[in-house]
Amino acid sequence: MTAEPTASASPVAATPVDASPADTEPVYPPPPFDPELAAALEVLGGQIPPGFAPEMIPSMREGSSAFQVPDEELTRNGAFQIEERAVPGPEGAPDISLLICRPTGASGPLPAVYHIHGGGMILGDNRLGVTEALDWAEELGLVVVSVEYRLAPENPYPAGVEDCYAGLVWTAENAKELGIDPERMLVAGGSAGGGLSAAVALLARDRGGPELIGQMLMCPMLDDRNDSVSARQMAGRGVWDRTANESGWGALLGEARGGPDVSQYAAPARATDLSGLPPAFIDVGSAETFRDEDIAYAGRLWQAGARAELHVWPGGFHGFDGFAPQAPLSQECRATRLRWLRRLLGA
Repeated sequence: MTAEPTASASPVAATPVDASPADTEPVYPPPPFDPELAAALEVLGGQIPPGFAPEMIPSMREGSSAFQVPDEELTRNGAFQIEERAVPGPEGAPDISLLICRPTGASGPLPAVYHIHGGGMILGDNRLGVTEALDWAEELGLVVVSVEYRLAPENPYPAGVEDCYAGLVWTAENAKELGIDPERMLVAGGSAGGGLSAAVALLARDRGGPELIGQMLMCPMLDDRNDSVSARQMAGRGVWDRTANESGWGALLGEARGGPDVSQYAAPARATDLSGLPPAFIDVGSAETFRDEDIAYAGRLWQAGARAELHVWPGGFHGFDGFAPQAPLSQECRATRLRWLRRLLGA
């Protein structure tokens, strides 16, 4: 028997971002944050507002410089050799920069993680978020290649995803020189990087490109329509709320955002055929904007006969494991990703 909602769980109206039929539907209060994460979020609140307007992008980029990872942290006390290399970008476009991190003294071709950074399509570089990939590499003996792509709004779709794909193709073609086994490459990214990773997997399938063994999609940004229940529940809460999401997608797609003609390579949730894709790991917090689109994407992968593993972290806000790495939920989240990689690679 299903219990009737109590008064405290009565629907509340979310503030609409755009006029859409979904905005007229009732929305219940959001799931509560995990207690440890809620405490971390309270500290973060003064530094990282849930939402932002497009005109705030320049100042956000300035603030993101605080997350720069220095070379000495990347080398892990000599465990990795670090190289920044300019390689050809898409036809007619500038070169792109790849950060290549190889285990020191490794012999023989190694599996590789092709890492795509987050940042809402509007900020970041090839060092943002790469430290977790280096954790995997240190544990499992991997090469990490992290791509720097052109950012919106100065470079709208398809600049960013084409940069990411061009870097993947170059990496596969030069695998021998890099000490990489081209048959054991996976793509990985968080947030916008997760969405771009899903898009690159679609491009590789459709263009007959490098054959990936997996796609690690961490709280991926997949759907420009921004009208899910979770998007409306989390308006004004957590990290990267519905207003921020509109700003990010608007920077990438302009007036096309949310319309009928958005490409699946811009917003992978738009894809109508998810068959033939590499095994996917998808995780997301229960208390974040991307929850419902990520769950739906995993479901559609299964429906298409693909392999997918889905984790919904109870009480997790967007990017919680990076902002509060010592929280028990964050540690479990990262350990679960590592276990999936170990199984995928047979390591």
